[in-house]
Amino acid sequence: RGLGSDAHLQGAQSPHIPPALLLPPDAEKTPGYWNKGARRSLELALALQPTAQRAKNIILFMGDGMGLPTMSAARIYKGQLAGGSGEESVLAMETFPHVALAKVSGQYWGVALLSLSESPLTPACFQTYTIDRQVPDSAGTGTAYLCGVKANAKMLGLSGAAVYGKCRTTFGNEVDSILHRARLAGKSVGIVTTTRVQHASPGAAYAHSASRSWYADANMPKEALRDGCKDIAYQLVHNTDINVILGGGRMYMTPKWSPDPEYPEDPAQNGTRKDGVDLIAEWLSAKQGARYVWDKKGLDAVEDDSVSHLMGLFEPKDMKYELNRNTSTDPSIVEMTEKAIRILRRNPNGFFLFVEDEIDHGHHSGRAKQALMETVMMDRAVARAGELTSPSDTLTVVTADHSHVFTFGGNTLRGNSIFGLAPKKAKDKRAYTSILYGNGPGYSIRDGSRPDVSLRAAEDKDYRQQAAVPLESETHSGEDVVVLAQGPMAHLFHGVQEQHYIAHAMAYAACLQPYATEPGCGTARKASHGTQSSPQTLLALLALCMAAHMVGG
Repeated sequence: RGLGSDAHLQGAQSPHIPPALLLPPDAEKTPGYWNKGARRSLELALALQPTAQRAKNIILFMGDGMGLPTMSAARIYKGQLAGGSGEESVLAMETFPHVALAKVSGQYWGVALLSLSESPLTPACFQTYTIDRQVPDSAGTGTAYLCGVKANAKMLGLSGAAVYGKCRTTFGNEVDSILHRARLAGKSVGIVTTTRVQHASPGAAYAHSASRSWYADANMPKEALRDGCKDIAYQLVHNTDINVILGGGRMYMTPKWSPDPEYPEDPAQNGTRKDGVDLIAEWLSAKQGARYVWDKKGLDAVEDDSVSHLMGLFEPKDMKYELNRNTSTDPSIVEMTEKAIRILRRNPNGFFLFVEDEIDHGHHSGRAKQALMETVMMDRAVARAGELTSPSDTLTVVTADHSHVFTFGGNTLRGNSIFGLAPKKAKDKRAYTSILYGNGPGYSIRDGSRPDVSLRAAEDKDYRQQAAVPLESETHSGEDVVVLAQGPMAHLFHGVQEQHYIAHAMAYAACLQPYATEPGCGTARKASHGTQSSPQTLLALLALCMAAHMVGG
């Protein structure tokens, strides 16, 4: 966009002179530049039509903690990584034609799906609060956008009638996720996450648990075990037939004291299960065509079309941040997403894939660079998924579960490093970074004042931006989060909605329960169950028919 010519100058700037002092391109100084761009956008908007047929496939990308400020900052970071000024950059997810927001507070009177006659350009707002929290957690929100009902915080796959930590309130209050309903409909299903696969967000796709922390039986109270509740890892293997499971969380799957394959000398990474069950071995024995891997080499080796089920657990707990990842031993979220799609798309009935990135963990630790790099990586996964699928039959939705008390400002100039300093010092005569947190571990007082900040320190991947209130862990925030969509029925994402509407819109788009008998679903089922032929196959058949006709003639 005409900004690349300034990129070589940014590294030459003095630490005391913000790189933002670079002048914008001359083209941007003329009204014609902006008028032409606006006209181009207007023409695209006028040409946009809703894709009314049903979706064969659904991919839900969930940036854990990816609030609007995080998206905006990640957009700039992406552009600066490419050598540009940054502000003019565009995330892959931002190219999706349909946009909505998930609202964090308010009342709701029912689910309303968009009529095909309504405008496909109407923006939307989705509400992320839980039944008992104004500012939500990832368990309650996961239950909403995956299971289609608002629930209480810290619980998975249960209605609001369940009580946190009380096992007995689980029974009779279970709610099924869209992943589970997709599998019952004959689709292949998968989970990709950079957290542990038993964590709150992916856990809501398959588990029913009165506590998001019941990762293994060792994490459960004796009362819950006596009352018949099962840990989340156990439910991962037994509740839903999931075709692809990729992420972290090895230690919750294997017996106590069993050594970890990657860290055999570190007892802290050993298995934790008290029941002595090896859930990985149990899963492998129960699935025909199943394979288990625990490193990138193993994942890369999965090329056999006979592999119908793949479990890859790449760390004992959560996977490492992208900036800390060993690229030779640990796969990226892009690589895991690609492998999942290549396996799942073999099913002629279609697939449902849930992809999550741990942006949230970077924010909780007050390390903005880690959080923004995770956002950039998830966006790369969105781009790769777009290359491997088609918007003609695949509904792709990108959203977040909640936001964080993360912000950037300070009147920074064009091209300023997103991690850089504000151009003027504060009233205490000390520098401050553009990025700040409302609370968290970045709070610091030395000699009665906050410490000064240097540009070199602020650019470090583990630098903790300053925070206003001292907390061990930075918190979620309550503002709306964005929803972006493309593909069949993407126009259903519109207006001011509750977060649980996301699950309903996806289910309606793919003819899943409770919308399996809606108009147009019979045709969609027949098409998805029919023979799937590529253009190459059809051309080959046509050639054979012509040859047979010539021989017969």
